[in-house]
Amino acid sequence: MAPLESNRREFLKTGSAALAATAVNWSAKSYGQIPGANDRVRVAVVGAGDRMKGSLIPAFLEHAQELNFEFVAVSDIWNKRREDGAAYIEKLGGGKVDAVRNNDELYARKDVDAVLIATADFQHALHGLEAVEAGRDAYVEKPTAHTMADARKFLAAVKKTGKIVQVGTQRRSTPAYQKAAEYIQSGQFGDIVMVEMTWNVNQPGRWRRPDVVPLLKEEDTDWRRYLMNRPYEPFNARKYLEFRLFWPYSSGIPDQWLVHQIDTVHWFTGLPHPRSCVANGGIYLWKDGRKNWDTMTAVFDYGPLDDLTKGFQVQYTSRFTNSAGGVKELYYSNGGMLDMDKQTVTPMGGLTAKSAAEMNMQANQLPSFALMEHVEAASTAADTGRDPQTSANMRNWMECVRSRKTPNAPIEAGYSHSIALCMNVAAIQTGEKVRFDDKTQQVMAGGRVFA
Repeated sequence: MAPLESNRREFLKTGSAALAATAVNWSAKSYGQIPGANDRVRVAVVGAGDRMKGSLIPAFLEHAQELNFEFVAVSDIWNKRREDGAAYIEKLGGGKVDAVRNNDELYARKDVDAVLIATADFQHALHGLEAVEAGRDAYVEKPTAHTMADARKFLAAVKKTGKIVQVGTQRRSTPAYQKAAEYIQSGQFGDIVMVEMTWNVNQPGRWRRPDVVPLLKEEDTDWRRYLMNRPYEPFNARKYLEFRLFWPYSSGIPDQWLVHQIDTVHWFTGLPHPRSCVANGGIYLWKDGRKNWDTMTAVFDYGPLDDLTKGFQVQYTSRFTNSAGGVKELYYSNGGMLDMDKQTVTPMGGLTAKSAAEMNMQANQLPSFALMEHVEAASTAADTGRDPQTSANMRNWMECVRSRKTPNAPIEAGYSHSIALCMNVAAIQTGEKVRFDDKTQQVMAGGRVFA
């Protein structure tokens, strides 16, 4: 048997058992063996917007009865959203919950053990910080933070309190991605030489809320509480509801899409952040008052900081104006390609015998196989949900709240993607090549600290 084929078979054989163990649901008996496992975990919603209602609440309810969790409250500063959120939970069979005006009132309650946080992008770290300092575990949507000051504060608070925090980068709870991480870390793929990532849509209405914006009145919310630590400006319903289009409430493409994909680079390689970043782009088509780009290309350099002769680039492209290419994550080694869209490994682009012979070298061609080959189909309840990846990530968090184990997407992962995100933001705003100072944990642009 050829060595490569032997390696492939061994990888599939040894990896399957570990992955299956991750995918299988814990039984009620297993939970009964954990001290305090029979105590009901009472959870509140922080931010009852689209993401919370569309994915997080349904994902939570898929597992709540089995794992003995329940909703008890909804906190949202807009009266319409908190009332709608409470009604939505009741409609889905989650029971009657209280509508709470803000987080001060929420954390004054004695019946809240943990929270789900899905607020505006810039609020995630700040709301996560509030939660853990109030003694609550938290599931916190991504991005973790797009300023390093917020990221550092949140990381430190989680470390100090020991609370269980799951970041909403749900690829980390997805079997195909777990298999890819295992394969690359086994060494069989070879050194990564390039990563190409795209996230392309053709949606002028993406992140717009034209039907909802007229419904939001300043007297029905708390605009100053919404701004948190951002500079004061007069009330603006678009910046409240369409925040993804406006800095400093979001950076748009990097906040929303880059972090999902760049997180896999950190996970697969063990590298905590890029060495450098450059970016270019603009608002080329959808001139609707937005401030964040509708088209972006960023290039990140990765590798060991003490050896600049080793490493690889990540080329990241995203646009709202044409959907060709869709969502892609392509990893290349000298021997071939790992395609996360197709969930395959192939020898595509690998060193052929002809090219190798010209330099008196051996050919390097990876075998073709599916990442999930010979792995039993996942049997978790997540597979039947409307959003299987989020459902799996939610379940993992709920299990870890019980066991106090580290979740699949821990705060360290959120901190790492925040570094890449902050570097990308600095590259956008300065037009310079951006680096990260490990000693000070600060983003540097043009030799100065980028705030």
